[in-house]
Amino acid sequence: MAIFNPTREDVRRFFCDTWKKKTESHILTLLETIAGDWMEQHPEYHTLLTDSDGALAQDYTPERGETNPFLHLSMHLSISEQISIDQPPGIRKIAENLAGKLGSEHEAQHRIMECLGQVMWESQRDGVPLSPEKYIEALQKLN
Repeated sequence: MAIFNPTREDVRRFFCDTWKKKTESHILTLLETIAGDWMEQHPEYHTLLTDSDGALAQDYTPERGETNPFLHLSMHLSISEQISIDQPPGIRKIAENLAGKLGSEHEAQHRIMECLGQVMWESQRDGVPLSPEKYIEALQKLN
C-alpha cells in the first residue's frame, strides 16, 4: 500500500500553485478550495505565496523565530479534515464549541493547532505513534 508522503517542495508548490489559481479565478479542487480559504485568511503569507521560487528556497527554523507558513497552512488543512470526518472522535464537537466560545473558527483552529503541535512534538520526542487519546484530552481542556 502506498502512503501519500509529499516532499517539502511538493507541499510548497501545492500552496503556491493553489494561491495562483485562486487569485486568477481558476476552478479549484475541493482540497484547493479549502486551502485557498485558509490562505485568504492569512494575508501575511500572500507575498510569499506569489513567489514560488522564493518559497521553495526559504528555510524556517525555530532559531530564527519565524513561523513556517507552509506548516501552519498544512495544519489548518489537517485540522479541517479531522473536523469534517470527526477523527479523532469528538473533535468536531470540541471545535464547534470552541469556535462558538471564541467567536471565530479561525481562532479555534489556532488553539487546536497548539494542541496538535504539542502531541506531535511529544510523539516525535518519545519515538512513539501520535496518541489520539492525548490529543483529545488536550483539546477537551480548551473548552
